[in-house]
Amino acid sequence: MDSPINKNQIQKGIILNAYPDSIGGSISYLTKLLVEKKFNGIFQSLYLLPTLFHSDLDRGFSIIDYDLNESFITQEDLNKLKSLGIGLKLDIVLNHLSVGAPEFKNLMNHGENSPYIDFFIDWNRFWDNHGALNAQGVLIPKPEFKEKLFTRKPGLPILQVPFPDNSFRPYWNTFYQKITLEETFIEDCCLELKLNTKQSKALHQAVENELIQGHNPGRAIEALGLDTQEVAPIIRRHLNLLGQMDLNAESDSVWKYYETTLKKLSDYGGKIIRLDAFAYLHKSVGERNFFNVPETWEYLNRLQKMAQDLSLEVLPEIHAQYGKRLHSQVSAEGFPIYDFFLPGLIIHTIENGDKTPLIKWANEIQEKGYKLINMLGCHDGIPLLDLDGDPDHPISGQGLLSTSQIEGLIEKIVARGGRIKNLFGPDGEKIAYYQVNATYFSALGEDADKMLMARALQLFMPGTPQIWYLDLFGGTNDYGAADTEGNHKEINRTNLTHHQIQDKINSSLVLNQLDLIKLRAHHPAFNGALFITDTDDEIIEFRWAMAQDWAQLSLDLQQKRFTVTHS
Repeated sequence: MDSPINKNQIQKGIILNAYPDSIGGSISYLTKLLVEKKFNGIFQSLYLLPTLFHSDLDRGFSIIDYDLNESFITQEDLNKLKSLGIGLKLDIVLNHLSVGAPEFKNLMNHGENSPYIDFFIDWNRFWDNHGALNAQGVLIPKPEFKEKLFTRKPGLPILQVPFPDNSFRPYWNTFYQKITLEETFIEDCCLELKLNTKQSKALHQAVENELIQGHNPGRAIEALGLDTQEVAPIIRRHLNLLGQMDLNAESDSVWKYYETTLKKLSDYGGKIIRLDAFAYLHKSVGERNFFNVPETWEYLNRLQKMAQDLSLEVLPEIHAQYGKRLHSQVSAEGFPIYDFFLPGLIIHTIENGDKTPLIKWANEIQEKGYKLINMLGCHDGIPLLDLDGDPDHPISGQGLLSTSQIEGLIEKIVARGGRIKNLFGPDGEKIAYYQVNATYFSALGEDADKMLMARALQLFMPGTPQIWYLDLFGGTNDYGAADTEGNHKEINRTNLTHHQIQDKINSSLVLNQLDLIKLRAHHPAFNGALFITDTDDEIIEFRWAMAQDWAQLSLDLQQKRFTVTHS
């Protein structure tokens, strides 16, 4: 009979986190690896990132549809995972869909006659009567509304969408977009508009620049003495759009879409569903439009009810400063949470020999009974803004680390090759650093002893551990991928080939991590209670115990070494 799960875990066992093609290029390769002697029985769950669905941007998070991408994974692969008793953790991207989604294509093809006219958010309609049109045809919210907006990139979060009536309409686009106008546009303008090559090139550049800036290109077209109605059809034929278009959660059809998607994920073998970008979903004039309350709670409860009917556990994903206490609010509402504080805390603990913030956080988890998933690395960056205090309430909203301590971590990781990701306001001004993109191993100076210390600390902390595949194999910063893709996150997303895996699989770093993970996965003490011993400043002692079973981590921050003992 299985031991009872400890109160801070979402599930018993360890989660391996990877893309479908991260390890050996396919799920079938990964499945074979999981039954090899070194890996057999260690991982009880697999968090597959959403490239297993059809997507076109942001390495899976720009969903076209939730059907299986059979170049990466098949139903046979899913059946094999089920036969091994491996449950899946999967994503539902709540805030947005790709411009390539059938729903958005239908909107572009049929305009006002589309059944999806209210499925996405027409920016100008949303702000109607709450702002003024600028010269580029975009409604600019009144200053008191615009200043409150929380945005993820410079400028307003919009993308100009070509409609069948030859108009361009701004639609809400919080996250990524990429806009290109094919060079063949130039030739067609010469043929159809009787322009010379120089004129066509000037038109091409003007239109592409306007669209990239989120402007309606009509004004630029007219400035060149041309008719927008004649140019627009040519633009439509040659325009390549990539983008993640925000969904309108006021629409019943969107909620029906969520319900259908959750059922599909359950059928795939999903057990835990990560609610990606849920905090951006509720939008209202005059709000920050990030974690609006109480409406966000209403949305979460509605989603949770849908999931419970399918025996799914939902995991809201949210980044916010510790001092804002959103993690505590989410937990108090009955939801499990991500431990986005732990990655930075562990680096601080090891690099600075300072255990106080980590012990404070461990005690809070225990006292508050947070149910969580923790990690070191992941497909995103290393979250550091999360450790800060609330700038609006500097006394009551203190952080786990001070701003200067966080800045020190950033400097150290950047000196080791990391890249910074920042957040911006609606006028393009930087408002905060957000995360540092680096592999966890490189962030620790590519020091195997530090990596093992970090892993031991993670596995002895409360919660369900999640293991990023590159951390396990000691992955280093992939500068070529980050530069080629133009996305800092690619620095920590290298696909490992069969040969790379075989070269590393017998290294002490991999084998020692696997031994620690195996202990954490199977020793019954971890289903009991955690005791944190009050020791000297340079010593950390975590002891898990249940009945006669125990497991203890003793870590010396000064000597940079640790021991694990157990019954």
